[in-house]
Amino acid sequence: MYDVLIGSFISAFSTGIGAIPILFMRRTITHRLRDIMLAFAAGIMTSASMYNLIPEALGHSNLFVLTAGLLLGALVLLVLEMNIPHVDLENPDQGPLVPIEAKAFLIIAAITLHNLPEGLSVGVSYASEDQNLGNLIAFSIGLQNAPEGFIVALFLVNQNVGRLKALGIATLTGAVEIVTSIIGYYLSSFVSGLVPYGLAFAAGAMMFIVYKELIPESHGDGNQRTATLSFLLGLLTMIGLTEWL
Repeated sequence: MYDVLIGSFISAFSTGIGAIPILFMRRTITHRLRDIMLAFAAGIMTSASMYNLIPEALGHSNLFVLTAGLLLGALVLLVLEMNIPHVDLENPDQGPLVPIEAKAFLIIAAITLHNLPEGLSVGVSYASEDQNLGNLIAFSIGLQNAPEGFIVALFLVNQNVGRLKALGIATLTGAVEIVTSIIGYYLSSFVSGLVPYGLAFAAGAMMFIVYKELIPESHGDGNQRTATLSFLLGLLTMIGLTEWL
């Protein structure tokens, strides 16, 4: 249980850590650097899913369980996205015609709900028989949360929210992962046979985020080549960490 708390704190508060630079910035982040960060996070999450979660789920079950869990994870993210108004972080005027405060609230709500399955992923991974899997998944989600926290804080600052307040809000959007990771851990620990479903669910949720959000966002501003190289670097980084640990 101690490891679950530590891992969930690391992954959750990486959102706030990633937002810290907003306190010192005098200029907005370039599209190029933003795309590199998002693509690197996509590589990390892809590697964690394909190299860790999916093999672990198959090792404890079969193809049917993997398919059911993976599709359910993607479906949950799809339902969340369909029921939360999406506001483009870089082009907020393309979103719904609502006041600035309401737009900021929509972003906060979307990111918070988006973090729910990520917390479950951490908790389920710690319930696995592989003692290193939880640390790897917590680390990979933490790396994904860092640029996400920065982008949220940057959006809030651009909407005339104070820098300290923006940092605090970005941090709180990740804190929900602590609660859901504990829920995922206890459910997997006490419900027989749930672990492989949970691992597959985590993989499906993470791959949905990668393909639906991170990759399109990192390729939308003419930085496809550098974003692709950054994706591969993230992929290799996570594989290297897996081998090293």
